[in-house]
This record gives sequence, C-alpha cells and structure tokens, in this order.
Amino acid sequence: MFMGEFQHTVDSKGRLAIPSKFREELGENFIITRGLDGCIFVYPMNEWSNMEGKLKSLPLTKADARAFVRFFFSGATECEVDKQGRILLPQNLRDHAGIDKEAVIIGVSTRVEVWAKEKWQDYSNEAGESFEDIAEKIVDLGI
Repeated sequence: MFMGEFQHTVDSKGRLAIPSKFREELGENFIITRGLDGCIFVYPMNEWSNMEGKLKSLPLTKADARAFVRFFFSGATECEVDKQGRILLPQNLRDHAGIDKEAVIIGVSTRVEVWAKEKWQDYSNEAGESFEDIAEKIVDLGI
C-alpha cells in the first residue's frame, strides 16, 4: 500500500526522484498518466491492469465514458526507474500537472500521485478545511 508525502525537485531534463519505499512497490516497470484534479497518477502494473479492465467495461455508447478513456490512455506511458532512483516525466504530463521545479509525491493506497508543490498545497489546504464535512458525506459508503 502506498502512503506518505514526499517533496522532491524535478531536474532540468524532467527527471524526478521516486521515494525508495515507493520504488519497491512500483516494481521495475509501471505506468504514469494524466490524473484527476491536476496531478499525475502512477500505477504499478497489477493496478494498471485492474484499472484497464474496469475502463474496458465502460459502455462505448456513452460519450463521457469514451472521453474519459481517451484522456486516460492517451496520456499513459510505461516508465522505469534509472540507477539514481529517478523517472523521466514526459513534458505533456508535466504540463498537465503544472510541474516545473518542485513536486510532491504522495501515496494514495493503490497508486502514487505526483503534484506541483503549489497545487498540492492549495488542494491540501482546501480539502483540510472541509475534511470533516467530506467524512460525513462518505459515511454512507460504508467507511
């Protein structure tokens, strides 16, 4: 399970160090793609396969389903960690997430998310203010 928050710098070539505890769980190869809320999603291969299976089952006749699948898969790329523990973040994904120099890497159970530092701070502050309200709303989900 992925959890925790780590701050790292993206170098001039677009490389980002992945925390060692995440590297072990991600494995040798994994998938990165556009995420929701303006971040990058990082999936180990087994979780990517699970997500792929779910997305394949969406109805092709629904415009929203087609749009989401296009968005999700067109941004995806297979990635591997170099000898220094870094990955290359493609320019299109850095643009999507607004990542220039400072990044925050967070563990979110079955995936990792990569955020621009400022975006993460804004999101985290906003979500933190409404954390209890959100908790009340999701209680109906069986949590």
